[in-house]
Amino acid sequence: MIRFERGDGLWIATIVRPDKANSLTGEMLKQLADFAGEAAGAARAMVLTGEGKVFSAGADLDEARAGLATDGVWERLSGAIADAPILTIAALNGTLAGGAMGMALACDLRIATPGAKFFYPVMKLGFLPQPSDPKRLADLVGPARAKMILMAGQKIEADEALSWGLIDRIVEGDVLAAARDLAEDSLNATPEHVAGIKSLF
Repeated sequence: MIRFERGDGLWIATIVRPDKANSLTGEMLKQLADFAGEAAGAARAMVLTGEGKVFSAGADLDEARAGLATDGVWERLSGAIADAPILTIAALNGTLAGGAMGMALACDLRIATPGAKFFYPVMKLGFLPQPSDPKRLADLVGPARAKMILMAGQKIEADEALSWGLIDRIVEGDVLAAARDLAEDSLNATPEHVAGIKSLF
């Protein structure tokens, strides 16, 4: 359900569950967290993407009801991405929703297709967001706009997400190819140089 590619410097994780809107099970989240942890010590850039028209709808509904929605594995995943001393890119092939937003917020860059939408309906569903997500979201878009998403339950279109700073670029065409282009300079640098520049932030 996750396709992993460990290339020469560029590691790519693709969520492959399009029949379920790429919703995430606990096992998938553990695999992603392990992959991000491995990439931190072996890659110079990592890309997260999905197959189909949705990046991820968040937690698998059956597992969410059984406790996955509040499981610490989400925080483990976003922490592994945020702490990795490499360039991390969310290549959003479509809509990003729910808990899946945490892994994208933890990335250094977010690019998306024109039809992507962004929402995190924790108020409606009665859950709290993962602990690090509100701060990362507010750092990108500001506190009021973060509350628009988390408290007012607003669904944000790609153009508005770009103007807010939630995403960094809208890509016409192949979003994974665009992510590869963004990673090119990091792939041509030494791991120490990549880590050194990232540490300055």
